[in-house]
Amino acid sequence: MTQRSTITVESRGAIEILTLNRPAQLNAVSPDMIAELTGYFSGLHDRPTTRVVLLRGNGPQFSAGAELGSDAFAAPGEGRPQRQLKMQQNYSGVIRLMRSCPQPIIGLVHGAACGAGFSFVLACDVRFAAPDARMNAAYIRIGVGGCDMGSGYLLPRLVGLSVASELLLTGRFLKAERAKAIGLVSDIVPAEDLLTKGIELAEDMLRVSPMGLRMTKQALNTLIDAPSLDAALMMEDRQQVILLETNDHAEAVAAFRERRSPTYSDQ
Repeated sequence: MTQRSTITVESRGAIEILTLNRPAQLNAVSPDMIAELTGYFSGLHDRPTTRVVLLRGNGPQFSAGAELGSDAFAAPGEGRPQRQLKMQQNYSGVIRLMRSCPQPIIGLVHGAACGAGFSFVLACDVRFAAPDARMNAAYIRIGVGGCDMGSGYLLPRLVGLSVASELLLTGRFLKAERAKAIGLVSDIVPAEDLLTKGIELAEDMLRVSPMGLRMTKQALNTLIDAPSLDAALMMEDRQQVILLETNDHAEAVAAFRERRSPTYSDQ
């Protein structure tokens, strides 16, 4: 396990478990945590041996959101707008990296996931929640806009504009049962079983070809904004032609015919 000051990273073969690790502060998101998350997700782009990431929080809460007393809320003085913008871009940049990294991210949510923590949840590819999970776009409750760190983009695409508007315009909490009902989380799992559930899904993802897994995440990211069915089909056609030329496609076909599990080689 790799221990940093605000996060830990545990490797289990091709799976990495990324844990927000400030339990005494309810995993509040500080500039230091943002810096460490930026470094971690940036590194994933050049680390194909890591194929799936699980994201969770240590302690009683997933994340209480931005640490309001931190340097993220810049002191007054000359250059404040510029400093504030830079800090804001550092925070939102983590969301961009989560969506652009080639590895699927499985979010394991328990307790509160507020503000920045909620945005981390939204930026995952798949989400599981404990029964006590409760999430909110807390930004609007501290006097700023409800659309922050990707929430205004991601949430409507996940749950539709009406529910997203309700949550972003009020900062209301969304509890686990409703989150499952509207499709934000795939399932509700006892807190003690969250990691097992996440690993089970990750292991299913490891049964597909590495390049196919990466390109499917990339395609989903792009196709959610495809301007037309024709544009979507064009991209899918090109992706499939690329993957048809890989060794792993040939291996998958051979394994299917021979009724065995495939052994993939392409990274």
